[in-house]
Amino acid sequence: MSEKKFKLSARISSANPSAIKPVLERIIGTDGSIKPTSDGFEVNAEFKDESARNLNRMLLSELRKAEKKTRIRSEWTSEDTTEKFFDYALKQTKKVNQN
Repeated sequence: MSEKKFKLSARISSANPSAIKPVLERIIGTDGSIKPTSDGFEVNAEFKDESARNLNRMLLSELRKAEKKTRIRSEWTSEDTTEKFFDYALKQTKKVNQN
């Protein structure tokens, strides 16, 4: 399987946003944006990997090492497919340009 380019759009909430902020900054780096919200962050970034599931699992696992009570609602888009996750669970897969 080859690496694909994924665009991430996520809302991350946490019992302790200040604990997960440095982790997010390390993972996202300068290739994305992190905006504070009332209970966490809105994140937009780009990643490369074989699957959205791998990327989502990596991101949530790293965040939960810093703060166990962290939740993520994410959309990973690659080419014409968007995959939506709530925490580790895939909730929806759809083609972007469906008629």
